[in-house]
Amino acid sequence: MLTKRIIPCLDIKDGRTVKGVNFENIRDAGDPIELGALYAHQGADELVFLDITATNERRKTLSELVTRIARHVNIPFTVGGGISSVEDVSVLLNAGADKVSVNTAAFRNPELLNGLSREFGSQCIVLAIDTRFEEGDWYVYLNGGRVKTETKTTDWAREAVERGAGEILLTSMNNDGTKQGFALDITSRLSQNLHVPVIASGGAGTMEHFADVFEKAQADAALAASIFHYKEMEIPDLKTYLYKRGVQIRF
Repeated sequence: MLTKRIIPCLDIKDGRTVKGVNFENIRDAGDPIELGALYAHQGADELVFLDITATNERRKTLSELVTRIARHVNIPFTVGGGISSVEDVSVLLNAGADKVSVNTAAFRNPELLNGLSREFGSQCIVLAIDTRFEEGDWYVYLNGGRVKTETKTTDWAREAVERGAGEILLTSMNNDGTKQGFALDITSRLSQNLHVPVIASGGAGTMEHFADVFEKAQADAALAASIFHYKEMEIPDLKTYLYKRGVQIRF
């Protein structure tokens, strides 16, 4: 059995780590380089770095910042924000990223996933899906949660994996920043029906929430931000708790 992963997320705006609630009310959370180094030292399994305004402002992720962060961490590192071409991915991987996360551009042009997986291998292509539950189902949102689509999350995830996405980063907008727990239902649906790893994101507030998303929803990894940034929970303590619960975890 593969070990479950704990992944801190560094949402970046104007070179700073930020965090909000339900994708709104953004506030400063610290220096991304310092936080990334801290989490790597504490035993995080991976890091995710998302330039949260890159797509909306039609600019590219700051590769210089990626390089600086990568120098300070020794764990796998995913980068996303404004990626829309093979050239973008090449720049970020050369800057130090291990994987890239694509979202809006892949939805607008699904062939992008085919091209990226052919060029770099599906193992380093992560499809990020921002999703909201409404009208009885989960729907895909684009541009940092600003634009609703009529596409159901399960349908898009299935197509994306068929096109070469090697991992799904699933963020529930309903749960994001609420600290009320992950969206277990949609996470479970994807985990049970896709043959690639699913990272659950949005809603972590207690250690039990992590156990629930691993045990009840079969997520491969759990991502969180504010509880780590504001030191409400320490990664070593979380891993010890999960280990005692019987969750396969790496120390």
